[in-house]
Amino acid sequence: MERIFNYDVMDAIKERWSPRAFSDKPVSEKTLMTLLEAARYAPSCNNEQPWLYIVGHEPRVREKILSVLNPGNQAWAKAAPVLLLILSRKTFERNDKDNYWHMFDAGTSWGFLSLQAHSMGLITHAMGGYNRDLAREVFEIPEHIDIIAAVAVGYYGEKEQLTEDLQNREKPSTRKGIAEIIYPVKE
Repeated sequence: MERIFNYDVMDAIKERWSPRAFSDKPVSEKTLMTLLEAARYAPSCNNEQPWLYIVGHEPRVREKILSVLNPGNQAWAKAAPVLLLILSRKTFERNDKDNYWHMFDAGTSWGFLSLQAHSMGLITHAMGGYNRDLAREVFEIPEHIDIIAAVAVGYYGEKEQLTEDLQNREKPSTRKGIAEIIYPVKE
């Protein structure tokens, strides 16, 4: 089933999806910094900017991130030249009070990064399939910081490099209709 847009949204939203077939083409340092520049300009509650990124661009850190992914994600993510872990501070830096909105803000930062990547001809695939406890241990992440997601970044490769099951899933997914995402308010 193909995606059907009922309203004219920007092309980056229409075209962006989450492939798993990564090329071995390297991502330049400048390109990676451009993605992080987009991520840092996301809006946030009280301009707190609670997001933090562990960047697996060089092999040692990339392998550490790969080691915390679930085996199903490791199988395809190992081809991505860049792996990220998205973290977020749970408290406000200015007063150490709970920041209820930190994950919302970190998600917005990821969204900016993913759209910037798409505009530059890269693909991204965010993952929830990783071992949080292991990631906390491997990267010595303190308890006041949440581990939100892992992300694979790179250029699109050949889907034939994937398992048959993943090849069948290698297409943009459909979305619920607008009426399904509007919460009904009782009169």
